[in-house]
Amino acid sequence: MLKVQEIRELIKLIDDSTIDEFEYENDGSKITIKKAAKTEFVQAAPALQTVQPVQASVQAAQTPAQKPETKETAVKEESANVSADSELHKIESPMVGTFYAKSNPDSEPFVKAGTKVDKNSVVCIVEAMKLFNEIEADVKGEIVEVLVEDGQLVEFGQPLFLVKPE
Repeated sequence: MLKVQEIRELIKLIDDSTIDEFEYENDGSKITIKKAAKTEFVQAAPALQTVQPVQASVQAAQTPAQKPETKETAVKEESANVSADSELHKIESPMVGTFYAKSNPDSEPFVKAGTKVDKNSVVCIVEAMKLFNEIEADVKGEIVEVLVEDGQLVEFGQPLFLVKPE
């Protein structure tokens, strides 16, 4: 039979480990230790809202020498931004999880804006179900922008990086 101190030590060891359930049987005595199920709350990232500029506020902020922006010029600028983005390659998250830009809190990020990458360069880690998955760039080029922050929850297919392909 185990002594009370030995049982306490077992409980502490199980509590500190990743083991959820432990059974011990000796000389007809049986001890079963189970961890309480942990409930994790996951908060979804807030959806981004598109804000349309109000024409009156744009005109009021301009000096008399400036030409007021028309709806036509705003549409042209927006389409130019879309075409510039269409030339960039998006590295997307292959799973739902937590985005990590670096391998540990004390190290430098895998990549940042301006970093050159190859097809097999590790660009980040996405943790899913306590598994750390290295995400590789699927294109050779230069990182233009990092779209998510370290520790942020990401969704399947969510763009993580913009890359200018070579």
